Amino acid sequence: MNMGGEFIPSIDEGDFAVETRVLSGSSISQTIEASLRAGKILKEKFPEVKQVIGKIGSGEIPTDPMPVEACDLMVILKDKSEWTSASTRDELAEKMSEALEVIPGVTFGFQQPIQMRFNELMTGAKQDVVIKVYGEDLDMLTQYATKIGKLSSTVEGAQDLYVEKVTGQQQIVIKFDRDKIAQFGLNIEDINQVIRTGFAGESAGLVYEGEKRFDLVVRLEKENRQSIEDINSLFITAPNGNQVPVSQLAEVEFKISPNQIQRDDAKRRITVGFNVRGRDVESVVKEMQAKVDKDIKFSAGYYPTYGGTFKNLIEARQRLSIAVPVALLLIFMLLFFTFKSFKHSLLIFTAIPLSAIGGIFALWLRGMPFSISAGVGFIALFGVAVLNGIVLIAEFNSLKKDGMTNLKDIILKGTSTRLRPVIMTALVASLGFLPMALSHGSGAEVQKPLATVVIGGLISATLLTLLVLPVLYLFFEKMGKPKLTPSTTIIAILLLLLPCINYAQSVNTGITVQQAIAQALKNNATIKAGNYEIDYSKALKRTATDIGKTNVSLTLGQFNSINTDNNISINQSIPFPTVFTSQAKLGAATIKSSELKLKVTQNELINQVKSVYYYLQYLQAENKLLISQDSIYGSFAKASDLRLKTGESNLLEKTTAETQLMEVRNLLAQNQSNSLIYQSQLQALMNSKSPVQITEATISKLDLSTPMDSTSFNKNPMLAYLNQQIEISNKQKKVETAKVLPDFTVGYFNQSLIGYQNINGGDQYFDASKRFSGFQVGVAIPLWFVPLTAKVKAASMNQKVVQSNYEQYQSTMQGEYNQTIQAFLQHKNTINYYEKNALPNADLIIKQADKGFKSGNIDYVEYLQALKSALSIKSNYLQSLNQYNQSIITLEFLLGKN
Repeated sequence: MNMGGEFIPSIDEGDFAVETRVLSGSSISQTIEASLRAGKILKEKFPEVKQVIGKIGSGEIPTDPMPVEACDLMVILKDKSEWTSASTRDELAEKMSEALEVIPGVTFGFQQPIQMRFNELMTGAKQDVVIKVYGEDLDMLTQYATKIGKLSSTVEGAQDLYVEKVTGQQQIVIKFDRDKIAQFGLNIEDINQVIRTGFAGESAGLVYEGEKRFDLVVRLEKENRQSIEDINSLFITAPNGNQVPVSQLAEVEFKISPNQIQRDDAKRRITVGFNVRGRDVESVVKEMQAKVDKDIKFSAGYYPTYGGTFKNLIEARQRLSIAVPVALLLIFMLLFFTFKSFKHSLLIFTAIPLSAIGGIFALWLRGMPFSISAGVGFIALFGVAVLNGIVLIAEFNSLKKDGMTNLKDIILKGTSTRLRPVIMTALVASLGFLPMALSHGSGAEVQKPLATVVIGGLISATLLTLLVLPVLYLFFEKMGKPKLTPSTTIIAILLLLLPCINYAQSVNTGITVQQAIAQALKNNATIKAGNYEIDYSKALKRTATDIGKTNVSLTLGQFNSINTDNNISINQSIPFPTVFTSQAKLGAATIKSSELKLKVTQNELINQVKSVYYYLQYLQAENKLLISQDSIYGSFAKASDLRLKTGESNLLEKTTAETQLMEVRNLLAQNQSNSLIYQSQLQALMNSKSPVQITEATISKLDLSTPMDSTSFNKNPMLAYLNQQIEISNKQKKVETAKVLPDFTVGYFNQSLIGYQNINGGDQYFDASKRFSGFQVGVAIPLWFVPLTAKVKAASMNQKVVQSNYEQYQSTMQGEYNQTIQAFLQHKNTINYYEKNALPNADLIIKQADKGFKSGNIDYVEYLQALKSALSIKSNYLQSLNQYNQSIITLEFLLGKN
């Protein structure tokens, strides 16, 4: 499909490959129409476009997974000097994408032709980043894919979003009315034959052309095969000769059905893909993973994987994690074999970290992320960087052999002699990589990081080697010549491998249940809040002796004569003394209540941690069992396939074996999802910032040493807390009762009475300096008792409420305790049965069934039944052991033994 009207030129890597997909209800005609319109828009709006070539459908023998309704547009671009719309490929791709948004219902993705095909062959998708969501229900997969698509639009650098459409295809569904069909004396086969003949065609004979034979197919004209009405108007001939329309025999309607169902490893999946422009792939994927983990909660059996170019990056990085240490070790070994000196080899080896500094700085200076090509550049850099050290150390040793003994003279003469070779060594390599570092054409994204690392590393290595290496040589030579023994060699190798050992230890460490409980009690925010509440209650107890504020007043005025007098008064109201003692006892009871509440929180937290921890143990044990089942059924499937090829069995045996294998693998996927869920719960309970791994890989059997009697649960923290609430209500009533008693008031006044006063029958003048004072003592008695007595009555009612809560919780806990005891005894008996009888028999059944099937004494049905019976026993044992442990954890929680 040539849209340019010219001959088709060769496709260059710098051109564009544009994938065109119609979103729903797609067909080849719709895709062709959208592709022609897109090619026309690109030719008209962008003078850079030389030609647009379309490729749709797949060949008779397809070599790629491209569906027939998708189209690849190869956009052939002119020379870059003739571009006017944009200056870079990314900018041109963005502008083309915006221009094609006017075409509704179609997605477009821009990539390089070769890159797109390689991505599709290696990862099954053409985009740079592909998120695959696995699960069973297509509707749920579509919901998850839509949510992920919305999240990806918020990630910087994610372009050309593509969400795979697995639903939305309309199909004509015919639902037969069997009662009506029986009424007319017809059957399903007759109706199907008429419909199939009318729409799909039926062979009515043969047509011969020489020796060739062709079926003569009869069907309705095209205009009679376009709608539901054409099906309803078909007539079926009844046995009595009557013509019955299909509309009377069946209900014909359009229904939305799956458009396509994609699978990987026999598991359904949906794909969300996008290209990355203006940013490195790894940072985009990490941001996307963080947003998906935060905003999307997957149901059991549903999980995402990340692939595309990112998957290639991870695999390449894993290979580099092996290649780089091996390269470094080989370099050191070659240096040791050359100089036969551990000291000199180590001196030259210092050029490697010195060169790495320059490589990292050069990447940062040019704004480039660490990529695989940069990693390869570091390997090349390490090999070239040691050349400078070899040149210097060899010269130093040569001068020393010639008779020079002064180390400073050796260093000064050696560096001056070898300055030019050292600089030339670095300069030649740097200039050789310079065109790659400055390239902008095809493959520049691979060449530039590699060359940048080598050039930057050689510059720093050369400068630092000329400065640092002579200083280190002087220091090492003054230390004397160490004796090289096997022990020193082993220590050196261990020092080189120490980062790898530390990494392995950091990955494999896990925590025990006691460590998990200790960390949870230390970090959990609820426990911290309980401690704060105790401090709050202690601080509040100090208010028990509160007597209120002291009233100080000043009165100015003419209350004795025309002169202005003043009066200073101080008054204090003091409650009845029993109020202070009652409030102090209430404060002490409140503190004890806060302490008991903290114990309740600790008991609940420990119960949750232990429950989740031992359930994780159960999931790990179940995972081991499922892996062994996968191995057994995998061998069974291979044997069935071989027996089918040799003619010893039928297709039913092979299908049964494969179905059972897929069922086990689906259970494995669900087990892994459940493990992730419970690991997240344990991490949240421990308030840990990093993922948590448990130490015990096998499920442990707990032991209950507590005597089982009806009064054992009286030490339950919650019961003690509710009992303390009764004590608080009693203290509260005493406080309210004490407040009914009278309050005392005491006061003091000091005032002036300016003027003549009659003293002993005579008038005497008093000025402002002569003052009069006195004391006041009083009793405050409540005249209106109703509010105070109401408070006492309310406190009494609160006593009854708290007492009822205590009794109800005690009764509830008694019932829960009895139920848990019965469940514990039941699971204990079940476990004893499995351990003494069922498990040994299960192993024997598997062993004998395997022998019998291989020898041909039993068929696959008997073999499969024996396997299911034995594996069911093992699975039921694990479930019973988990239920047994959970019942002990519940009993310890009820008894307050945590």
